[in-house]
Amino acid sequence: MLQKSLVELIEKMQGKKIMVIGDMVADVYLEGEISRISREAPVLILEHSIENVVPGGAANAVHNGATLKGTIYAVGVVGNDFAGQELSRVLQSKAVDTEGLLLDSSRPTITKTRIMAGGQATVRQQIVRIDKEKKEKLSFEVEQAVKSYITEYIKDMDGVVISDYGSHTVTPSIIEGVITKCHQNNIPCMVDSRYNVMSYHGITVVKQNESEAAAAVGDDIKDRATLLHAGKTILEKLDAEAVLISRGPDGMSLFEKSGKVTHIPVTNKSEVYDVTGAGDTVVATMILALAAGASYEDAARLSNFAAGIVVKKPGTATTTPAELRQAIDEHFE
Repeated sequence: MLQKSLVELIEKMQGKKIMVIGDMVADVYLEGEISRISREAPVLILEHSIENVVPGGAANAVHNGATLKGTIYAVGVVGNDFAGQELSRVLQSKAVDTEGLLLDSSRPTITKTRIMAGGQATVRQQIVRIDKEKKEKLSFEVEQAVKSYITEYIKDMDGVVISDYGSHTVTPSIIEGVITKCHQNNIPCMVDSRYNVMSYHGITVVKQNESEAAAAVGDDIKDRATLLHAGKTILEKLDAEAVLISRGPDGMSLFEKSGKVTHIPVTNKSEVYDVTGAGDTVVATMILALAAGASYEDAARLSNFAAGIVVKKPGTATTTPAELRQAIDEHFE
């Protein structure tokens, strides 16, 4: 029975050791209320009230894995700055192992700062976003330090995620080394890559959204035929075991090496609210489920339920085992 197997999976995946490698992002929210128009220029003056740092990018996958009670090892690079310190502190507060967050004083922590404004009688809105990151690749020394950490700890993992947002943390050498070591140790390895997925030959599982998958194969996804073409092309070219394509309100499509294709509808189509970071929730849930011995289909279905929970929450959000159990039970009532 599907309901029982999915609920049992939630228990089995708790405590599984997952290494998440990638672009660790600090999502900074500056909150305030608009007080007046400036005399100096026709701009609004925002009275600052609070500043929050939320894990983003690969750090959001880390955060999601931790709230689902996995034992998560974060591997990436942060700068010698407030954003990096606060990002590490937030993840440590969730019992994440952050020894793999290596300090590189030559580059800032990847930061996306959102200026948020609203009053008592107005809706809170984003006024502007300010991004900060170094476009150059990692230095040889820092890359070697990342690779050394991975080599030392990866053999003890139950699953590995590479979360590649295109910010140069994940180098070709790191990609090759991780995939090779996962094969050698029979560890499921999953990639979520925004721009570079076709570089991950030999990866176990690929996660893409529709636009990313379309870009990867160089063809628009506009109907069932082009969707099938994209999924099967990625699967074959990367020699992967499975490809999961998220399709927004149309759910997910899972392509397996056996030739099986499974289309999974959303669990809350009428209540979609905010899809920010939902892909990281899918990745974290799926790798934990695979680490717990789930089939690709059951892991995908469980991740679909997890995504259905976080899209009801504003901003980058996470879910818990209790919320996941409740969502499954309500769905099958």
